[in-house]
Amino acid sequence: MTEQVIFILISIFTLVTAWVVVTNRNLFHAALALMASFLGVAGIYVLLDAGFLAAAQLLVYIGAISILIIFAIMLTRRMMQTHETPFNSQPVLSGITAVGVFAVIAFVLYRVQGLQTQWPWLKGGASGFSDPVPVDPPIILNSVAKLGEAFVSPDAYVLPFELASILLLAALIGSILIAWPKPEDEK
Repeated sequence: MTEQVIFILISIFTLVTAWVVVTNRNLFHAALALMASFLGVAGIYVLLDAGFLAAAQLLVYIGAISILIIFAIMLTRRMMQTHETPFNSQPVLSGITAVGVFAVIAFVLYRVQGLQTQWPWLKGGASGFSDPVPVDPPIILNSVAKLGEAFVSPDAYVLPFELASILLLAALIGSILIAWPKPEDEK
């Protein structure tokens, strides 16, 4: 019962801060709310016992991407002063997209057989699915270590891992060069 209450509170926090991101006119405040929303998602990962995903969410999204966005906003002076409308100019298309995404998620939830016992409102479901096979605990316990070894192993993912780091470094340098004040901007 307490886990459900904590989940509901974290979900409400995440949704409220995501709403602030979308509707806030001040870009800097929206970026701060985005960091708070990412923190709420990390909290949901913790509740799901996905420690690696929670740590990755904290390190990658809050620690790197959000800080990069805030630096880009602060280095670009004209964006700090812009007050544009927070509302979408295409409400019909965005509404159709939201309903479509909801329909896909509802269909997937309906098809998952394991959820029928947990959520009785999902009656019927997919009769073609077999019972889920439990995963052995040693596989789960060693998965993070195996993933780390795969990232640095020359036979696995070291090249894509290094290329992604070079791409992120190039994006950081490019954003600094774009935001760098030019002499004609200071007049």
